[in-house]
Amino acid sequence: MWRLLALFERYDLPLTVFGVAMAMERNPAVVDAFLKAEHEVASHGWRWISYQYVPLDVERQHMQRAIEIHRSLTGERPLGWYTGRTSPNTRRLVVENGGFVYDADDYNDDLPWYDTRHGKPQLVVPYTLDANDMRFATPQGFNSGDDFFNYLKDSFDVLYAEEGRMMSVGLHCRLAGRPGRAAALEKFIRYVRGKKVWVARRIDIARHWMKHHPHE
Repeated sequence: MWRLLALFERYDLPLTVFGVAMAMERNPAVVDAFLKAEHEVASHGWRWISYQYVPLDVERQHMQRAIEIHRSLTGERPLGWYTGRTSPNTRRLVVENGGFVYDADDYNDDLPWYDTRHGKPQLVVPYTLDANDMRFATPQGFNSGDDFFNYLKDSFDVLYAEEGRMMSVGLHCRLAGRPGRAAALEKFIRYVRGKKVWVARRIDIARHWMKHHPHE
């Protein structure tokens, strides 16, 4: 974590951190470091488990507990939500809660969009599973830092040529924080810094979208 934090500080780039509340509670120094650097801390739920078959009431309780822990550690409730391993009820609960500016539990687009299925429009700022260092840990995934860099660069180049797109890069401390992978990530950061792009926290993207592309 410290290696990645130092890397982004070196290039003065903001981050959105998806924080699992149970892990945040056990590592308050890490939370303080992200807050001091003015990175966004969005909620990654209370525990890192699959909610596919978790009862609705239990998932609701877990969401509320995550919010309460988040508020106690950061001073404010999370404005972004990402379960990661959702149930059929997850987005309904996000809308029901009413306090989230955006939901990141989707992988289906290169732009934010509004989900209107649950009574009111909920902004979705999609995440990514392909431009993601988790592929270092999966079959047919990234084998080296060069694989990682080249995939990120190719993804960026296509979106940059299309103009007006959003690119997410998923990072995990235990994966991208390894020295050889951190080197590839820094190489990509240097590449992006040479282009005319906006590197932003997800909350800033969400607010920009709501201001310039409000739900009609």
